[in-house]
Amino acid sequence: MASRRVFITGLGLITSIGNDKAAVVESLRELRHGIVAYPPFNVAESPVRVLATVKDFEVDSLDFEDWRAPARYRIRREALRSLAPHGVYAWCAMQQCIEDSGLAETLMSHERTGLYAASGGSPALLHQSMDRMNRSGVMRCSPTGIVASIAGTLNFNLVAGFKILGASCGFSSACASSGHALGFAYDEIALGRQDRMFVVGGEDCNRESCLPFAAMRALSVQTDPAVASRPFDADRDGFVGTGGAVVALLESEESMRARGATAYCEFLGWGQGSDGHSVAMSHPDGAGLRVAMRRALAAAGVDASEVDYINAHATSTPIGDVSELRAIRAVFSDSAARPRVSSTKALTGHGLSLASVMEAAFCALAMREGFTPGSAHIRRLDPAAEGLAILRETLNEGPRIAMSNSSGFGGANVSLVFRSVDR
Repeated sequence: MASRRVFITGLGLITSIGNDKAAVVESLRELRHGIVAYPPFNVAESPVRVLATVKDFEVDSLDFEDWRAPARYRIRREALRSLAPHGVYAWCAMQQCIEDSGLAETLMSHERTGLYAASGGSPALLHQSMDRMNRSGVMRCSPTGIVASIAGTLNFNLVAGFKILGASCGFSSACASSGHALGFAYDEIALGRQDRMFVVGGEDCNRESCLPFAAMRALSVQTDPAVASRPFDADRDGFVGTGGAVVALLESEESMRARGATAYCEFLGWGQGSDGHSVAMSHPDGAGLRVAMRRALAAAGVDASEVDYINAHATSTPIGDVSELRAIRAVFSDSAARPRVSSTKALTGHGLSLASVMEAAFCALAMREGFTPGSAHIRRLDPAAEGLAILRETLNEGPRIAMSNSSGFGGANVSLVFRSVDR
């Protein structure tokens, strides 16, 4: 059976740089970051001081009764009680995506419409449940504590809450998770198994979800939010954590045209490869990412010289950024045809499981709105980037073909390729 074409036809965004398309586009264009001094980190025992927070939500309490979302959203109490904080973000992003795509309820809750999700679960809620069980006994725990806190919480709650009838699954490959979700959702549609797939990535945005990375020496210890996340800068010292949720609707060409939908871009193909090197650190030469990028180009039927832009995984860690730069240099070896490269994590921080789908959405927005986001906060470019086209300011021209990279623990690497559509 011939492979079917796949398009992105809807987006929903709850992020540190904005909670809707308009706000996110403005932040990306203006290189406006969402990083702030985070009060819970302002204690002597914390080496970290900043976080890329999600604004206009109140979900820090361990009691869902205290949670608040912007007034435009409505979540029923019976649904809210089994959500994690990032489940609230994801529920709102789902509502945005459905509205943005114009998908009718009869097609949303349909056996040809599925949902793949990615998150790391909710460490805060899981700790609360275990602590309560140990102190008060298991029968004093919340009956929804498990489904609210473990890694599958997003797909459990969204599939049930939005009455999804097609394929559903949760993905757990750390910072490559929603990249895998996007890739396998693409396959479901391209192979004719599904017509539409929601892909969701989300993470809590609090002390418990982000601070443990400090023990790995992975987080920036800068106190100035304006210089804490600076991928490709020679003086970078780690990433800044963030959370939120992003939802993308993938759809077959036939389904899209039958209902008169408009595409953001075409999803051409994807690839993956593993480093086989370290449980936590990227291969120094980006071995697995090289494989992922080459496989993505082959699957998309695109030559390396045709790629205009790479949204890099680059998180602002000393080792990881150089690994990716070396991989890009190897795959795009013709210096005359090297694509522009930037990392939007300079603005958003690093969203862990959320990162891939968030950055795929940024590529889709850039293609539709006609711009290419720069890599912010670079004061002194790392010599390892010499000869590569690191884009340091926003370009008022959208990419024709874009690639988005993601890498996770264990050396899991995913690369996605998108093409703009004529409007």
